[in-house]
Amino acid sequence: MSNRTLAEVVRQLESGNPPAENAGFLGADLNPAEARLVLVPVPWDATTSYRPGTARGPNAIIGASHQLDLEDDAFGRPYRHGIAFLPETPGISELNALARPAAERAIAAIEVGTDSPRDVAQVNEASAEVMRWVRSAARKHLDAGQCVALVGGDHSSPFGLIEALAEVERGGFGLLQIDAHHDFRRAYEGFTWSHASIAFNVMERLGDAVTRLVQVGIRDYSREEAEYLASLGERGRCFRDRDLFRARAEGASFADLTLRILEGLPERVHVTFDIDGLEPQYCPSTGTPVPGGLSYNEAGYLIEALVRSGRKIVGFDLCEVAPGPDGMEWDANVGARLLYRLCGALLACPAR
Repeated sequence: MSNRTLAEVVRQLESGNPPAENAGFLGADLNPAEARLVLVPVPWDATTSYRPGTARGPNAIIGASHQLDLEDDAFGRPYRHGIAFLPETPGISELNALARPAAERAIAAIEVGTDSPRDVAQVNEASAEVMRWVRSAARKHLDAGQCVALVGGDHSSPFGLIEALAEVERGGFGLLQIDAHHDFRRAYEGFTWSHASIAFNVMERLGDAVTRLVQVGIRDYSREEAEYLASLGERGRCFRDRDLFRARAEGASFADLTLRILEGLPERVHVTFDIDGLEPQYCPSTGTPVPGGLSYNEAGYLIEALVRSGRKIVGFDLCEVAPGPDGMEWDANVGARLLYRLCGALLACPAR
């Protein structure tokens, strides 16, 4: 663990010297005790249903972040507030290495009309352990008065962080979900903590702590998921990709649509960002890419507008970034820039 102070990190980043290859996020390694924002990496993709790879996302993002310039048009110099990217916990990678083959066996059994209960149980037990670890890590830093964000990993990863926020945010908070999918599946493919079940688990397990869910960019979903959204009533709102496109085609500005999106959110908000909420040109290697989606600039505008609205971002997660084949790092490049923008948005908000 690095012992660099915030002053040392700022001097290093502003020296103009290129970072060492093994340097941390942005090319620096800040002592987490000095950070206002702590990033928790979760190298986990056991439940990915189409193609794996997102477990390698956190490290790929760190590597790609070394070529970012650190002035941000909207948020200035976020690094000066102190951003610490924790080291990966080897135990999660080890669990993932065991659970991923079990998940593949379970999925293969489903595809031929049978089941594999032992493999499903193994994945569920490993997933529950990861969720407990994430919650514990998040509470440690939240209880120390720091802000916490999570870098996945598949989209099941942030449940423990959202659960920890539900425990400390006594007045409740809203969830802004940018995603191609509702993620309302109930134990998809038998996996209780599936990447396709994160929104369902949050809304069902955390009760009134999450007062409102607003989803943006949804364009791939099942009938059951549409019915579940309807069952949420006022607690759930969705701005599907088709509706957003039609509104723009018929003359609505994205600025007006953004106001409609934000008006449904309370004063305190967690942002859960699945990279497949963007157009696939920005994330071609993600686990479940879907045509359509937000552009990078539209996503940035939405995040900036959330801050300008006066709402407080209490946490965020960025999930499903997967490095491409043959060393192609486009996905990680986009992910690193989006992560830095999310850091800037959170740090631009008043302290906790």
